[in-house]
Amino acid sequence: MGRNEIERGRCSDMLMNEKIKASEVELTGLQGENLGIVSTKEALRMAKELNVDLICLSLATSPPPCKLVSRDEYQQQRVQEKKKERKAAQGHKTKEIRLSAYIEQHDYDTKKRQAERILHSGDAVQLCVRLEKKETQQAKELIEQLVKELGHCGRQEKGIQVSGKQVVAVLFPC
Repeated sequence: MGRNEIERGRCSDMLMNEKIKASEVELTGLQGENLGIVSTKEALRMAKELNVDLICLSLATSPPPCKLVSRDEYQQQRVQEKKKERKAAQGHKTKEIRLSAYIEQHDYDTKKRQAERILHSGDAVQLCVRLEKKETQQAKELIEQLVKELGHCGRQEKGIQVSGKQVVAVLFPC
């Protein structure tokens, strides 16, 4: 654990139970209730009585804030935090949905539901209409309509891009 991590109050391995060396801590109970500032010995005694762990949340303040948590709950919370960090580090994936300028209503609804599902999962959607003949106007209108209908779950950062062979719009999750 580096000195900078301690100064910022973040440690990859949180201090637990007897590893907490402060003379007193600001204690939070199992249901999030504030128990005030108590001695570390008293906090450890309470943790043993309740058969839970005493966890130091930050080393940035004095007295350090600590919380009583069950070991299972703490482990589960750490796993969820690591998953979120990994997903944030990866960024958004962009998934492409291809459409035809002359799409039937049922197929349109299916593609719309698929785009909603992708946006709700946290990934971006690239709507792409491949052009065959002089379909540019129909393709652009189709994409505009789809972007408008997906406005509740996605936002468009750039406009609709029209190139020689396709019309594209990218939606990011809200």
